[in-house]
Amino acid sequence: MLLFLLNHESKTSDIPTDQRVAGGELSCCIVNMMASKVQVGAKLEEKSPGLPYAALILGWLVPGLGHLLTRHWVRAVLLFVSITTMFTLGIMMQGKLYQPNTGDVLEMLGFIGNLGSGALYFLGRILDLGHGSVQVATADYGTKFIVVAGLLNIISAVDAHNLRIGRKPSC
Repeated sequence: MLLFLLNHESKTSDIPTDQRVAGGELSCCIVNMMASKVQVGAKLEEKSPGLPYAALILGWLVPGLGHLLTRHWVRAVLLFVSITTMFTLGIMMQGKLYQPNTGDVLEMLGFIGNLGSGALYFLGRILDLGHGSVQVATADYGTKFIVVAGLLNIISAVDAHNLRIGRKPSC
């Protein structure tokens, strides 16, 4: 929907009287426009041979590995560096790694965000990181860094899967 404002002195005879501003300098005209629909093919063709979910699972397990599998080298390196750096900075700021529980809803959502980091989360749990009491003010920011790194990793794994099955065109 587009909205046009016209000066009252200009030609306003094309605008219906119910859409004109009474006693003002401006008149208003609303035009409805429809966006074109994108047609998607009925059957998606797999671009690479092998398991269709390999890019999704490997991309979740190790950040950027799904894009490496689809031969997007630069994107794979950028995702690996950015997600690993965010996770590492979060741990260095004494951020919290959530554990699975059935108590608080926000902690369950935090656990899902952390679990999105894949192998980084499991490595942090094995090394017993991110469970101490909050002693510095940056710990809350660190927790957010860790959760956002996991969510970004989930998005990148889904993107790698879409590239793999041909739903998203390759650049």
